Amino acid sequence: MKRKNSLTHGGVWLRLITCLVIIGILPACSSEKNVQPIHDGGEELIVVDAPKSSEREGWTLTFEDTFTGEKLDDKKWGHAPEWKRHNGQWSDKDAYLDGDGQLIIQISEKEGNYYSGAIRSIGLFEQAYGYYEIRAQLPIEEGYWTAFWLMSDSVHQVGGEGKDGTEIDIFETPFARYNKIDHALHWDGYEKDHRSVGKSTIIPEAYKGFTTFGLEWNEDEYIFYVDDVETWRTSAGGVSQVPAYLKITAEVGDWAGDIRSAKLPAQMVVDYVRVYEKKD
Repeated sequence: MKRKNSLTHGGVWLRLITCLVIIGILPACSSEKNVQPIHDGGEELIVVDAPKSSEREGWTLTFEDTFTGEKLDDKKWGHAPEWKRHNGQWSDKDAYLDGDGQLIIQISEKEGNYYSGAIRSIGLFEQAYGYYEIRAQLPIEEGYWTAFWLMSDSVHQVGGEGKDGTEIDIFETPFARYNKIDHALHWDGYEKDHRSVGKSTIIPEAYKGFTTFGLEWNEDEYIFYVDDVETWRTSAGGVSQVPAYLKITAEVGDWAGDIRSAKLPAQMVVDYVRVYEKKD
C-alpha cells in the first residue's frame, strides 16, 4: 500500500510538493514556518505540519496522552529504571510534565555527571501492529540523542530473527548537528548475534518547532513517516509479531558527539503520543 502525494489526516488535506534541490540553497517554498523540507536521495519533499486532531481515517485510537496535569499518568507510563546508559544515567527527575500540557525529557549535568529522562509503558500499554505517533520539539546539540521507540522483552531472544521481537526506533537523533533523523530496527539480542538495519534522512527543518514522527507497523512491513511524509519502508529481519511497549528517552554517548560542547540543560518537549489500530 503506497501513499499518494496528497494525504488526508483528520479531515484536513496536506499538500506534498516535490522540489529539486540546489545544494546550499533552500527553495522559496520551504521558507514558511511549519513547512518541513525532507532531503532524501537528492530530492526535497515539502509538507505542511500535521494537524492536532486525533482522528485518523481508517484507524481507531487505542492510546493517547496529551500530558495534561502536573505529573505523569501512572496508568500509562512509568519512569525507566535509573540505569547507567552509555556515558550518562537515566534519572526520574529529568522526565516530567511542565504543567502546560507537555512532557519534558531533559538532559542535564551535575558535578561532571550526565543525566537524562526516560519513560516507558511496559506492563501498562503494549500493542502489536498499528500506527504510532509522537509530536515533539527536538533539541539540536551534540553529545546526546532523543528517541521514540518500541521495545519487547523478546528482542533479547536469538534464533527467531525479528519475528519474535524487534526494537523499533521510530526516530532517534544522534546526528542532530547534521540535521539528520534516524530510524532503525534491532533484533536477535544485543550480543554477537545482534542484527540491525537503519535509515538516515536529512530534514533541515525538523529541529525548528514541533515535528510529528509516525510508524505504521503491519503484518508485512514497517513504514516510517515524518510529518506524514514517508521516509522509509522495510521488512528487514522479518516483521515482529509480538506486542511492544512505548519508550520516550534521551541518552548521552560518544556516538552523538562530545557532550562537553552541549549547552545544558537541554530538553525535548513532547506535545502528544497516540497509538491506533487498523479498522476492520
